[in-house]
Amino acid sequence: MDSAKLYTGIEEDDRNAIEALPRSERIAQIATLQNMATRAKVVELAELSGFPYLEDIEMVENPTTVLPLRLINEFQCVPVKTDTAEPDSVEAAEAPIPLVTLWPPDQRMSRWIYAACGRQPKWYLGDPEHVSNTITQRFGVGADSLDESDVLAAESEADEEEDEDAAVIRFVNEVVHKAVNDRATDIHFEPHRDELQIRYRIDGELVAIRVPDNLIKFQDAIISRLKIMAKLNISEKRRPQDGRISFGAGDAELDIRISTFPTMYGESVSLRLLNQKSKPLSMRELGLADDESHKLERALASPHGIILVTGPTGSGKSTSLTAYIRLINKPERRIITVEDPVEYEVPGVNQTQVHPEIGLTFAQSLRAVLRQDPDVIMVGEIRDRETADIAIRASLTGHLVLSTLHTNDAPGALTRLTDMDIEPFLIASSVEMIIAQRLVRRLCPNCAQPANYDVTQIEGFLTTMRLDRSEAQYAHLAKQPGGCERCRNLGFRGRVGIFEILRMSEEIHEHIVKRDSARLIRQTAVSQGMRSLQKSGWEHIKRGTTTFEEVMRFAEMEESEEVS
Repeated sequence: MDSAKLYTGIEEDDRNAIEALPRSERIAQIATLQNMATRAKVVELAELSGFPYLEDIEMVENPTTVLPLRLINEFQCVPVKTDTAEPDSVEAAEAPIPLVTLWPPDQRMSRWIYAACGRQPKWYLGDPEHVSNTITQRFGVGADSLDESDVLAAESEADEEEDEDAAVIRFVNEVVHKAVNDRATDIHFEPHRDELQIRYRIDGELVAIRVPDNLIKFQDAIISRLKIMAKLNISEKRRPQDGRISFGAGDAELDIRISTFPTMYGESVSLRLLNQKSKPLSMRELGLADDESHKLERALASPHGIILVTGPTGSGKSTSLTAYIRLINKPERRIITVEDPVEYEVPGVNQTQVHPEIGLTFAQSLRAVLRQDPDVIMVGEIRDRETADIAIRASLTGHLVLSTLHTNDAPGALTRLTDMDIEPFLIASSVEMIIAQRLVRRLCPNCAQPANYDVTQIEGFLTTMRLDRSEAQYAHLAKQPGGCERCRNLGFRGRVGIFEILRMSEEIHEHIVKRDSARLIRQTAVSQGMRSLQKSGWEHIKRGTTTFEEVMRFAEMEESEEVS
């Protein structure tokens, strides 16, 4: 193979790094560095290596009768159907085995194939993601790790136990690695009567993953392994437990928060994956429109006051706060954060994590921070009156304070502070801006297609979102999900924020002092130009970023809240 042509324009250090990667990741990295589509690079690789490119992969019905599962996974190769001999014919039994793989095979692989099944391989190249997904969908994540043939082949009972332990360790590692590759934020191990279900939360949605058929036999061992990794009491199965795991997955360094919960059929285990090397997002990547970014930047430039980010759990509040901190991080500003946990590391910023078990709460940490001569303070969450009181007084003494609240919209944050027994005049004097946000799924750019809605549907959408019917003229810009391998046939890949930004004014100050309702504050804010969450979502719909249905989830929620 002409390696020089394959690596055209790539530095020697990068080439060496690529060759050290797993076979499944090499071609995608080369394509990225050369600014090429992965498929085009695979076709080029096939031409250079002399192995035919196979676009359509149709696995044989019983692949493990052709090739052991361990080799399928280790070599990332798939026995496929071809147009040559019939599967059950004598010719097929003697002919070479058609195998599609994701990187040119070496002689070692061919020798192992021949030793395992007595037939020579006939190699093809395929798209790496397609090959890997085909194996996972057919056998499940970590199927080779829990291949009982290895366990059953052990010579003694002690060997069998040791082999099973090693298999469980490999399986758990593969589940976590797969979750990282799929951009999952959570992993759930859920025991039921006849199965142990594993689900990933990807882009805010739960997705069940294919698991080995014999997984239920290893349920107790898998749960115990997770508890051991988190240094939990494995004998305690009646009470919930919490812990954390430090885990390395390739280039990612994960801080995994683990929670166990007893159920009818065993302990349910949830893992929250926090990538310590995640890159904080920019303002544009968050989804803020240009005019919204300018408003926020002016507020962030203020030397004092409070900026609050609101929304339910999982709406991206911590991610947004980190982006704001990153924006204002300058050598002349001393920034200190108090978080639970520290999700993103920002160079040049003093970051600490609360430890309630030793009395280091948000309120206690905030008191200590005020003695550190900060210019900007970021508090992960205002949970109680004590924290709110300290934050407000900090803002009134010349500090810019950023924090979050669990409220559904921006005006609701003001009434929430009042409910915490904070004096209205202090709220009016300190709060500069409130940003409510939600996360909606972003359409996969590879397979998004023009939406096909009739006039009645469009009018219904606009009515529910409280938008003028004249906006229907832009409905042709809307798109809908398709489905491809890049997005796991979901039609969505990633998420983007929709925002509602409330800036303080004299009229709103008066509402606060009078203890007026959040609805009245909202009416005033909208009349002064505040863009609602629905309207922000509509802007993303017109840009083809998301769909009506995604934005409607929040529009309908707020409608039901107002009715109640």
